[in-house]
Amino acid sequence: MSDLVASRRAAPLLIAAAGFILLISSHAHAQWWKRAPVDFEECADAAEKSTTKAEKTAALADCNAKFAGRRKPGGGYTYYDFLQDRTFDIAGPNPTPEEQKKIDESYTAYLADQRRSNEAAQAMARQQREQQEQQAQQLQQVVLRSEVERVPVPVERPKVQQTVGARPKGACTKGSFSCEWPRLSEGLNEIKKLFSPTPSKPAKKS
Repeated sequence: MSDLVASRRAAPLLIAAAGFILLISSHAHAQWWKRAPVDFEECADAAEKSTTKAEKTAALADCNAKFAGRRKPGGGYTYYDFLQDRTFDIAGPNPTPEEQKKIDESYTAYLADQRRSNEAAQAMARQQREQQEQQAQQLQQVVLRSEVERVPVPVERPKVQQTVGARPKGACTKGSFSCEWPRLSEGLNEIKKLFSPTPSKPAKKS
């Protein structure tokens, strides 16, 4: 009986002690959650302690969304802008409004440079295309000129004499009978004149 009474008296004390312990534990747990990570690296370290792979992946994605900067070995932070493919030095784990303004201005200048580079590349490509077309035309002209020079020029046929069998005066083949006969005929006529007496003229009547 006395043991039962003693246990009943001790029960409230045990309950109070247990409550006190739970209170301290919950308070410590609350203090741990109250201290949020200050940058990406600290947040990533906490994410690594996740129990499952899915929780770890979700926690790292949350860290990446909260903190844009990354720690530099010598102190400070750096921000990588994938649109410009370059990094910027920033003071904290996230860019300040002034730092973000400079990043945006740099991106505007980057777009202008890209536009000018594209226009210059297009102009150069257009010039090269025109040069290639001009060279192709010149080559075609050379080939056509060479083909024309290789074609033989037709020789003009000699004109045919209109009179068949007629021979132009003074034109004969040397040594042929037709060419020698006129001279022989003239020589015979001269010989005949030498041996033929000249007929006398009749005397005039008084």
